[in-house]
Amino acid sequence: MKKTIEFLTILLVIVALFSSCTVVREGEVGVKRTFGTYKNKPFDSGLRVFNPFTSRIVKVSTQTENLEVSLTIPSKEGLNIGAEVSILYNVQPRKTPDILRNIGKDYEQNIILPVFRSAVADVSARFFAKDMHTGERAQIEYAIRDQMMKIMGDNGITIESVLMKSIKLPPSLARAIEEKLEAEQNALRMEFVLQQEKQEAERKRIQAAGVRDAQIIIAEGLSQEVLQFKAIETFLELAKSPNAKVIITDSKSTPLLMNPEMTESPQLNTGLRKN
Repeated sequence: MKKTIEFLTILLVIVALFSSCTVVREGEVGVKRTFGTYKNKPFDSGLRVFNPFTSRIVKVSTQTENLEVSLTIPSKEGLNIGAEVSILYNVQPRKTPDILRNIGKDYEQNIILPVFRSAVADVSARFFAKDMHTGERAQIEYAIRDQMMKIMGDNGITIESVLMKSIKLPPSLARAIEEKLEAEQNALRMEFVLQQEKQEAERKRIQAAGVRDAQIIIAEGLSQEVLQFKAIETFLELAKSPNAKVIITDSKSTPLLMNPEMTESPQLNTGLRKN
């Protein structure tokens, strides 16, 4: 009997020892609550000892948390848009005792979600539904975050960012947006084709102008003296050739060369001839 009592005593001591210790991990803080009252100074990471009969340590994460929400938001034209949103937030370690006192441990449901729903309805009502599918989305996200921080104030919870992951537009509006984007793409394509045609027309105009200028220059340089000089040069080149040939000329223009074997008239073969 005595041994049994000693064993139970040792067991109770061991249980009490382990139940009076807890480990606060990195990325969280511990707040000691004694007789229902939270202490002002939170515990950092490490082993913490407390009296299990009068106290306990409440652990709160201080890491960035992701709260995902699915909801329907209104647009400026009165449409209801389905959206999936992520709220990234964190708890300030030094403000943890005040959060537990004033808001409670379930602060996501008690303050973050109600504030978010109010802020997103207020902000989204300023924008058209199509804006949520364009570059305006980032502006909407920033506006929602700023509105949440303004409502919540300095209560120890920091909203890092609000991310609109997906937007589900009404089918009719989605089709209208797709048709508009397709029309814009076709307009851009046609503008590109017209620009190419203009460039090709300009190239041809410049080429024609160059040919015209070249012909004018050549025509201005072809005087009677130049033509006679070219005729003399042609005679000299013909004289160097060993082949038989018939030359018809009026002594003023470039000679006309004929093959004597191809001529049918004897008079042509008796013209100026060199063997």
